Amino acid sequence: MEISTGLGAVPVLFFKELSHKWRDILLAYSAGIMMAATSFGLIPQSLSESNMWILVTGVLCGTVLLTILEKVIPHQDVEQVDSFQPNFDAKAKLVILALCFHNIPEGFSVGVSYTSASQDLGNLIALSIGLQNAPEGLIVALFLLGTNVGRLKAVLIATLTGMIEILAGVIGFLLAHSIGFFVGFGLAFAAGAMLFIVYKELIPESHGHGYERVATYGFVFGILTMLYIMNL
Repeated sequence: MEISTGLGAVPVLFFKELSHKWRDILLAYSAGIMMAATSFGLIPQSLSESNMWILVTGVLCGTVLLTILEKVIPHQDVEQVDSFQPNFDAKAKLVILALCFHNIPEGFSVGVSYTSASQDLGNLIALSIGLQNAPEGLIVALFLLGTNVGRLKAVLIATLTGMIEILAGVIGFLLAHSIGFFVGFGLAFAAGAMLFIVYKELIPESHGHGYERVATYGFVFGILTMLYIMNL
């Protein structure tokens, strides 16, 4: 997962700009991938391993926790920060910090998924989040270039923002593995967190620049991509 963030940032070694159109398409495509993985992977598996009440509780807990985190650590969208700043200042550091915390529920989702009775769910969720991390890594690296950070350093920092997913994944795996009934709740919790990220962050960030229609197609193709992978 964190490797995909770094790989997504690699193109900045060759160019310094990405049009708003392609940013919106990539973000919407990522949203579609995560939506499909949540709707057709996490939620059905949570139901099969628990019940409707646990599913509802887990989804709501995941959503509420993300809401609290956003209030405690104000989210800074890369798209909403001035494109070019003279220095790697406090605002840039806040963006990086926010992205690190943004990655915690994603890593947790993967860890919990690997304890599921479905042997393929862990790989599926890891793949979906990896595909989502790649364009995110590219956008972060492009933002860093605008703060006079060198190309290689930008790729490194973008990669490091994804490293926290490893720790979150280990914690999720250990909790679900140690507490049997936690598996269904954990999957639902992960679903709620991912739905929050899709609707609160990815979709809004892919709109507002006049490319809503192509972004919508990107979202649809993201869903179809994940459905195709799930049925291989």
